[in-house]
Amino acid sequence: MQTSSERRWLETALAWYFVAVWGSGFIATKIGLQHAPPFTFLAIRFAFGIACLVPIVLIARPRWPATRSELRHVVIAGLLMHVVHLGGSHYTQYLGMSAGITAVLLSIQPLLTAFIAARWMGERLAPRQWAGIIVGLTGVGLVVWHKIDVREATAGSLIAVAISLMGVTAGTLYQRTFCPLVDLRAAATLQFAATLVVVAPLAWWVEGAPVIWSWSLAAAVVFLVIGASILGVNALHTLMRRGQAARVTSLIYLTPLFAVALELALFGVVPSRLSLLGIAVTLLGVGLVAWREQPRKPPTPSARRLSTRTTAT
Repeated sequence: MQTSSERRWLETALAWYFVAVWGSGFIATKIGLQHAPPFTFLAIRFAFGIACLVPIVLIARPRWPATRSELRHVVIAGLLMHVVHLGGSHYTQYLGMSAGITAVLLSIQPLLTAFIAARWMGERLAPRQWAGIIVGLTGVGLVVWHKIDVREATAGSLIAVAISLMGVTAGTLYQRTFCPLVDLRAAATLQFAATLVVVAPLAWWVEGAPVIWSWSLAAAVVFLVIGASILGVNALHTLMRRGQAARVTSLIYLTPLFAVALELALFGVVPSRLSLLGIAVTLLGVGLVAWREQPRKPPTPSARRLSTRTTAT
């Protein structure tokens, strides 16, 4: 059995991994979309994902959904997360919306998740947590403000990013609610297969499935499949099972910060003072949402006796 310190260490490691891989995913996606349109790129991505997962499930022999109802819930959650969310976010960038606007709009997710969880899932958020969600969103806006060009936000790209936002919010909460005990390896395999069944025909009929094969495309696919779709999504669902939905999804606010750091390391792009202020504000917001009050220790017997004597006196 894990101790409380081991549990906190694991949750912290999973949280920072999720932030790192989700922030890097914007760059990998941008590279991939230069070689294939969205549905075609997703078809390649999830075909490779199935090839990676098949040996894992053959060796590990995970528990598969036992009923049709459980299988249906797993598939629906996967379609929301992979087809709706990724399809929408990929088409948003493909249609010309900048990464800055996309990051800001998708960062509404923690606020939307908190509202849904508080309204329909019985989660109670303290005023401090509500304030943290709004502060975090403000910080993200400051971080990417210098990259925003509203002229790039066409009607099509706005529709696509709205669909993506609804997909990731619904998919995250749906899996947490209806698939709380499913084995994540079995779930990923089923969800990848269901996603491929949907996006492959769309790639052929809508886009004609054009692909410019290259090593950079292969690297983007490998990173997004193994790093993000398998390990990153599993880290997110593991964290969702261990804590409040609003607290976990507030980590999404940190992904643009990692993207800024990666941009500095790889391309020498120095963040502006406004971006640095936004980083500080975002960290404050996430801290307000994620901070947990330590439970008070019960008084010792000697302390109780001393308190009783004092009261009597």
